[in-house]
Amino acid sequence: MLTYWLTGLALMLIIEGIMPFLFPDLWRDTLHKLALLSERQIRFLGITAMLSGLILLYWVK
Repeated sequence: MLTYWLTGLALMLIIEGIMPFLFPDLWRDTLHKLALLSERQIRFLGITAMLSGLILLYWVK
């Protein structure tokens, strides 16, 4: 079970690292724009990402 969690974490880190590695200027600009969003907008983005992940997991299983 721990192996699955570590594999998932490793894949997440690889995917999260693609943008700053390939497009550092775009990544910096995007983070700057995200910092200007309200707390409500950030929470909405977070719940949308989590629900998308859950749906994808359900679809894969």
